[in-house]
Amino acid sequence: MNQITPILEANSLVKSFGRVIALDGADLQLFPGEVLALVGDNGAGKSTLIKCLSGADQPDSGSIKVSGSEVSFKKTLDSRAAGIETVYQTLAVAPALDIASNLYLGREIRRSGILGSVFRLLDFSRMKKESLDHITTLGIGTIQNIGQAVETLSGGQRQAVSVARAAAFGQKVVILDEPTAALGVRESGQVLKLIEGLRDKKIPVILISHNMPQVFEVADRIQVMRLGKRAAVVTPKSHDMTDVVGIMTGALTLDTKDQSLTPVK
Repeated sequence: MNQITPILEANSLVKSFGRVIALDGADLQLFPGEVLALVGDNGAGKSTLIKCLSGADQPDSGSIKVSGSEVSFKKTLDSRAAGIETVYQTLAVAPALDIASNLYLGREIRRSGILGSVFRLLDFSRMKKESLDHITTLGIGTIQNIGQAVETLSGGQRQAVSVARAAAFGQKVVILDEPTAALGVRESGQVLKLIEGLRDKKIPVILISHNMPQVFEVADRIQVMRLGKRAAVVTPKSHDMTDVVGIMTGALTLDTKDQSLTPVK
């Protein structure tokens, strides 16, 4: 895998907020078609790292590369233009709008001809049809009416709408920040299936989560963040949940050469 060019890469990112150092030389490599879980204690730098990768924050130093080419994201629109879509914990949906309007929020399709160019009328029928195609392609069976207002949906269905929007426009990378944090067991299972569906379509995913069982269920690799840095990268096959928690808390360190763990005295 090391010979494959990462689809998304962060090198030595540093980000400070006043005297607080959120990232202290953080690294990340996301390879094509994989689910990379990002785990760590509160304050480890996970959210700041993905905000830098999505253009919501700008690092003080370090570099970000997409498909091997260095990029500079000044705003979230820059990362979206590069094919990176992010679903934050807040979901950023418009509750009063229907599902189709939410999927195309900020990307509305105008009607053809003078109606669209001059009168700037939107093509609602096309957006509804294409939204239904996106929902169907992802296998989301719990949403039946594409014209339904998002405020009438369950938490899992709202999460599915956000993931569907990211999958529809995330041509290169989809980043999910705690997508199951506020969901029940059944709805969490639906979101995990969506993540697996993205991987099946060769769309790489960065999954930020505190739920270790879910991480070990869907992740191909697990990056452990600690004190603003990448403390380790392991796989569900090479290490177990106890190992990962030990690295997160600083009780264990990982030898990158043989992947062995050593207790910290």
